Amino acid sequence: MPQIDFGLKDKVAIVTGASRGIGKAIATGLVEQGAKVVISSRKQDVLDQVAEELKGMGGDVLPMACHTGELDMIEALYEMADKTYGQLDILVNNAATNPYFGDVIGISESLFDKTFEVNVKGYFFMAVHAAKRMVERGKGAIVNIASVAAQSPPPMQGVYGMTKAAVVAMTKAFAKELGPRGVRTNAICPGLTETKFAKVLIETEAIYQVAIQSIPLKRHAQPLEIAGAAVYLASDAASFTNGAIINVDGGAMT
Repeated sequence: MPQIDFGLKDKVAIVTGASRGIGKAIATGLVEQGAKVVISSRKQDVLDQVAEELKGMGGDVLPMACHTGELDMIEALYEMADKTYGQLDILVNNAATNPYFGDVIGISESLFDKTFEVNVKGYFFMAVHAAKRMVERGKGAIVNIASVAAQSPPPMQGVYGMTKAAVVAMTKAFAKELGPRGVRTNAICPGLTETKFAKVLIETEAIYQVAIQSIPLKRHAQPLEIAGAAVYLASDAASFTNGAIINVDGGAMT
């Protein structure tokens, strides 16, 4: 066995928002390192397609639809994971939403509630369910996907930034409370990444040119470039990493 071990053989992970983008890339990375992975998102048919891709790589994958803003669906997801694999070693909280693009004083109550329901409430209760199982075994890793918007909310994305700031605070709270019981909690703050969320920013030349001026690498990221940090945090290579907030942003927050 290597002294620095990134392998995840015999470990079981849950990845939310895994049907595309960063979540799919992270699920792929975990499978490549030998983990068994429960993938979730809101649409079962898309998840089934992703599962077939990952199984084609030799992965042991369970696809199950779950709206993380609904607690009964979270409970059902964990019950199925328990029934299928009997353990949980890794949670990657990635499912998020950003339904409103505009100034903070213009948002409706319904869109405000929807954003917090998925990005904060969903993350919290997914982590609570994972933590209970991990504490019982005395080990585990929770990885929250936040955003550089938590540190510097972009124009017209203030409410989204607020939810991601809550994820950062949540990560630190869980790290302090669960660390003594063997469970590590960390967060990744991706910068501009080629996802459905960022499509309009990347494809609108005027906006994109302004955006990359703040990125020393002068480009945006691909989802797989975020996945490497998640694999590290999930693995034993990160055995002394707890409460960390890792920017994967090309240097934008430097």
